[in-house]
Amino acid sequence: MAAAATPVVTVSPAAVAPYAATIFLSAFLLFLVQPIIARQILPWFGGASSVWTTCLVFFQSALLAGYAYADATTRLGSRRQTILHAALLLASLAALPILAAETWKPHGDEAPVARILLLLAATIGLPYFLLATTTPLLQSWYWRRFRAVVPYRLFALSNLASLLALLGFPVLAEPWLDLTQLGYAWSALYVAFVLLCLYTGWRSLAASHEGERLAAGESAAAARVAPPGAGAQALWLALAAMGSVMLLAVTNHVTQNIASVPFLWVVPLSLYLLTFILSFDHPRWYLRWLFFAAALLLVPAMAANIASLSLHTAVPLYFAGLFVACMVCHGELVRAKPAPEHLTRFYLMLSLGGAAGAVLVALVAPNVLSGYFELNIALVLLALLLVLQLRGAARWAALAAAAVTAWFAVAAAIDYGAGKRVMERDFYGVVRTHDREAGGVTYRAMLHGAIMHGGQLTDPRYRGQPADYFGPNSGYGRLFAALNDARPGPRRVGIVGLGAGVVAAYGRAGDAMTFYEISPKVIEIERREFTFLRDSKARIEVVVGDGRLSLEKELKASGPRGFDVLGIDAFAGDSVPMHLITREAMALYVRHLAPDGVIVFQATNRYVELAPVIQRLAAEQGMRARLVSDWPDEQEGVGYWMSATDQVLVTRDAKLLAHPRILEAAERIEERFDLPTFTDARHNLFRILK
Repeated sequence: MAAAATPVVTVSPAAVAPYAATIFLSAFLLFLVQPIIARQILPWFGGASSVWTTCLVFFQSALLAGYAYADATTRLGSRRQTILHAALLLASLAALPILAAETWKPHGDEAPVARILLLLAATIGLPYFLLATTTPLLQSWYWRRFRAVVPYRLFALSNLASLLALLGFPVLAEPWLDLTQLGYAWSALYVAFVLLCLYTGWRSLAASHEGERLAAGESAAAARVAPPGAGAQALWLALAAMGSVMLLAVTNHVTQNIASVPFLWVVPLSLYLLTFILSFDHPRWYLRWLFFAAALLLVPAMAANIASLSLHTAVPLYFAGLFVACMVCHGELVRAKPAPEHLTRFYLMLSLGGAAGAVLVALVAPNVLSGYFELNIALVLLALLLVLQLRGAARWAALAAAAVTAWFAVAAAIDYGAGKRVMERDFYGVVRTHDREAGGVTYRAMLHGAIMHGGQLTDPRYRGQPADYFGPNSGYGRLFAALNDARPGPRRVGIVGLGAGVVAAYGRAGDAMTFYEISPKVIEIERREFTFLRDSKARIEVVVGDGRLSLEKELKASGPRGFDVLGIDAFAGDSVPMHLITREAMALYVRHLAPDGVIVFQATNRYVELAPVIQRLAAEQGMRARLVSDWPDEQEGVGYWMSATDQVLVTRDAKLLAHPRILEAAERIEERFDLPTFTDARHNLFRILK
């Protein structure tokens, strides 16, 4: 339903300023708190990308609750609504500062989704809810006071503030403030927001008689605009949900299947917000014919490239497609917006659609889909939405595009599962195994997302041979060979990250090996599909939960483990769990290490240079760090099941590093004096991008 004509009323900039300032500050804080709280709790849940998508479910749901509150309380009357809101604003100050208590750290046996949602509700629930109410509520107050047509442009202003917070955090805030300082700075700004909102509410209430007088002077036809029907509200919901689904589906696909480049998730969210800004600022930005034409080309192209892993071609395509898709969804929302009398219901349906889209991708998809198929489904639904929104010859073009999209989406889904022995999913990602012939033997690989996490030769003659990133010439292979010569006695080994369990092949009789793995699905599939753990001569223990948190609990419960070797290998592809390479983490590892023990860091990464970070951590502990790179020759038989890898050995034992097997491959790591030590409170991946 298009907006009814509304008399144009001139409002002075001074009168608009409190509303604009309050909305701007609320939206800025709304998006600034997201990376702050996510940065704190990501390490507690293993640093998985699913933690961020679960956070988005909370943020979208809180936004929905805020918009529902704004819509419902308009029925209370201006005085009671303002008093209620003032009381809640003052009560929310008790939640400051907005940092989660250590008691919320998981113990390893909880449902991560439920714990994350409860943690967020207890920590930032009320402040976030009230920030979420601000845009629709103050637009309603503005309309009630001035009866002017500006309110919908204030929504564009709120999205501009959100975008500035999102882009400014990694560039301006994170490099200069640690986590505690960020929490207190945000809390101080929130106090300023509360005071500003209270002032704006008081001014609105005091001047509400102006709006009542203006309303009384309007004609009966203009004053009583018919409420939006069920069809209009369903359209608002569908368009908002489609934009949200595309945001999360594209983000998941790009970061998990193409490239886990640090900060890459910021780009799709920024594009999503930008489309809101452009669409709600002025109709001139949404050229309907242009964006529909672009969508009819890009949607099938995105479906055709689902299997592509090219960072340079697939990523620009998906980001361009996301921008066009969201411009269509949000541009159509603006075209269908109601008169300002019903703006709170419009925003309610918009937020309901956003929350529904987030729930479908972040919660429903991982529980009902065995693989990453949400993008395939989203593209088909988007193509059908284009069909419904077009008429005449354009609809036939959309039908053709939808058919092509469906063909490619189904073909990509079939290809994704083709040849896979296993394809199963949990909160931490999709685990697949497949067999391939290499060098005359069968090799079974485990993939977590798009990255291989070890594998095994299935021939009984070779299945005990370490392969992939853990072969004889890798850092692990050379270290264990040197230890066999230098320290022939039994040893204790701890490995953070199980994968296919390849390191267990180095276990000897009398050795004790402990694997720490956060994903129950990885453990289950390793035991079904691979034999490294059960074939190992060592005594094997598997601990479920985040490796660092498990080591912390063991230290408190029973003291140091005294590991001779401690491997840190829980990096999900190129995604870096920062809590595993900080000063506090290093101190924990050293506490668990035998005096002459060795820490092995997996440093293989296409996008960040981890070796200098590890070297700095080692130096602070008075330890030496050496980089061992293994680049197998694929012309040799063994090269067929080996992978290029970089691993860093950290120890105090200079004699061990001088062993020929290590010395012939080890390299000194050049110290970077411009690089600060990474800590739990402060770290910046921008400084180590390749």
